[in-house]
Amino acid sequence: MALNTFGAIMAFALDLVTETGECYKTLAQRAKDGELRESLEELARDEARSKARIEEKRRLNVTEMMLEPISGLLKDAYQMEIATSEAAGDREILGLAKALEEREKRYFHDASAKVPLPEVARFFKKIVERKERNLSHLASIGENWGQR
Repeated sequence: MALNTFGAIMAFALDLVTETGECYKTLAQRAKDGELRESLEELARDEARSKARIEEKRRLNVTEMMLEPISGLLKDAYQMEIATSEAAGDREILGLAKALEEREKRYFHDASAKVPLPEVARFFKKIVERKERNLSHLASIGENWGQR
């Protein structure tokens, strides 16, 4: 399915951060490593903040919604099978968290180039920067396990 309007891009962004936030909550409950658990809980809170900001941006820019179609964004490119129940150990949980961050980073990067409003594009780019920091932090958790 094509994300070919500003409204569709924003609605999918909301769906994405909502789904990811719920996954982080579930994964945090399953994580045994304290640092991983705390990181997942913080990522869940971050997703909730992102959701609130996306809703605000959509609400504030509703009059600015362009009727001209947007092309090049397909919902299917950002779909992934999320099986939190299969993430039995901390390594699998960490891998799933990284995959979720990568997915959002890719979506917000791609959407920032397509969205017709500069303010929203800048906001999406800030999310991409945050995702890059989150990925670095998650990678450092895995590296720390190798030193234990």
